[in-house]
Amino acid sequence: MTTRQALRLTHVVSTIWFMACIGYILVLALHQAGFRWWFIFSLSGHSALLVFLLVSLYLFALFRGVGEAQQIEREHPLTTTSYYMGFYVAAPLIGGLAGTLGMSDAARSPDFLLGIAMGTLGTTFVVWVVVDPIAGLVEVFLPASRKHRLERLAEAEAQRRTRQEKREQLLAEAFAREEQERQRWHQHLRPSAERLACLLQSDVADDSGIEREAVSIGADAWRLGGLGCMRQLRDMTVALDEDPEVRAAAADRLSSLWDGIGDWRRPAFH
Repeated sequence: MTTRQALRLTHVVSTIWFMACIGYILVLALHQAGFRWWFIFSLSGHSALLVFLLVSLYLFALFRGVGEAQQIEREHPLTTTSYYMGFYVAAPLIGGLAGTLGMSDAARSPDFLLGIAMGTLGTTFVVWVVVDPIAGLVEVFLPASRKHRLERLAEAEAQRRTRQEKREQLLAEAFAREEQERQRWHQHLRPSAERLACLLQSDVADDSGIEREAVSIGADAWRLGGLGCMRQLRDMTVALDEDPEVRAAAADRLSSLWDGIGDWRRPAFH
């Protein structure tokens, strides 16, 4: 059995023992307050499921999640040692042993068990709530710990900045490629935009030929660069006319004619 496994097992046993002592103290306190046993046990029965659920969640976190987290040894030279961690997780058991030794001369069984439970509670409180925070606070102010912490934070900040710079560089490269693509499309689509503008301004009785040619030009733009290319062609075509009303009508007609070409959908371009 490895040291980590031994610490986990000790922690589980200590936690179960600690909760059993707390339960015993509560039951005894309720009985001494005048509550009958049937009421105490019925109340305990209703809360047993909740206690079991909380213990299950705690053990799951211990073995699957939180138990895997490790403090940085150089920043915590005391609380990360095996001796201290063993003392920490075994605090309830140590308290129970101390209570047993302290109540060895007790004559009555309730006082004996109560002494063990109170020893467990008191020792656990002192170790977990008083000693451990003080030890952690002392470690924070050690020169070596502070130096390593500052170095670690500086390294983490440098890594964060490096990742941010890489993301910004990738984004800038993507924008540059997009702009180059738009420039290439602009040169290639200029004749098509001029032809579309002429077709939309044509006033003929039978415009089926105009519609077919406009659809063909839109399909060519789709094959050239997809939806973005079609949008650029539409914008270039509309921009050739200075009248805002004519521009709106031309954009609406192109949206209708091109509806169904690739990803082009008319409602999205009104």
